[in-house]
Amino acid sequence: MSELKRQVLGRGLSALLDPTSPHEDIREDVSPHTLSVDTLVPGKNQPRYSFPEEDLDSLSLSIQEKGVLQPILVRRLLNQNGKYEIVAGERRWRAAKKAGLSEIPVIIKDFTDREALEVGLLENIQRQDLNPIEEAEGYRRLAEEFNHTQESLSRALGKSRSHIANTLRLLTLPKKIRDYLTEGKLSSSHGRALVSADDPERLADLILEKGLSVRETEDLRKPSSGKKISLRNTPSDPEKEVLCQHISDLLGISIDLTLKGEGGKIIIPFNDPTELDQILQKFNQIKGD
Repeated sequence: MSELKRQVLGRGLSALLDPTSPHEDIREDVSPHTLSVDTLVPGKNQPRYSFPEEDLDSLSLSIQEKGVLQPILVRRLLNQNGKYEIVAGERRWRAAKKAGLSEIPVIIKDFTDREALEVGLLENIQRQDLNPIEEAEGYRRLAEEFNHTQESLSRALGKSRSHIANTLRLLTLPKKIRDYLTEGKLSSSHGRALVSADDPERLADLILEKGLSVRETEDLRKPSSGKKISLRNTPSDPEKEVLCQHISDLLGISIDLTLKGEGGKIIIPFNDPTELDQILQKFNQIKGD
């Protein structure tokens, strides 16, 4: 794939839909079309394989009220009686069908198999439509099948290299824990903490049983440390967990958040000088931005 097209992929669908693009190969056929939902078929290389019914129900209600606000991206299927393959937007298509729509807005692009796969992976990751394991699988496929480095993925997706590296490490977890992450029972921050645990499956079950925070999980992952902590029997504060997850994703590292009154503190643990150096580099990068 050309460097130009790779740069455009890194900008997501906004570049593909931009009629003012000065490049003919990118501008070609970007006018929205309307197609019957029955003429579309799921992409054979769709990176997302989990479509929770509650998410589809929520999106379906929004579509019933406001319609499909963003056209989905499709490509023509040769010798398929007018069928089109979905490159990006299968979730919107499924929700539109559930909402009872007979037609849906689309953008038609003549992608090759390779381009369709790469665009689908990049677009789903950019939109944060994937669960942690699907995201990790997307990074792995982009690296193995398209020779992307963590640096090039970082530039294309606007995510830190440490976030990409830590997400890829989730694939080393036992299947049981990967299933927990896929089902949303564990957060990606919990998953990253479990990667280096002595007995990750036992600790994962303990997280679910006791409602352990990420910091408590990190304290327990190495029993040999001898450190004792009190286990909470009450569920964590949802608002705190959302804030903790947001900051962890922003920094690309696991953190713990303590709230007290109007204030609180952010704790950033590290295991060795190398991890500390990576944390400092991340802060330097943020300062430079």
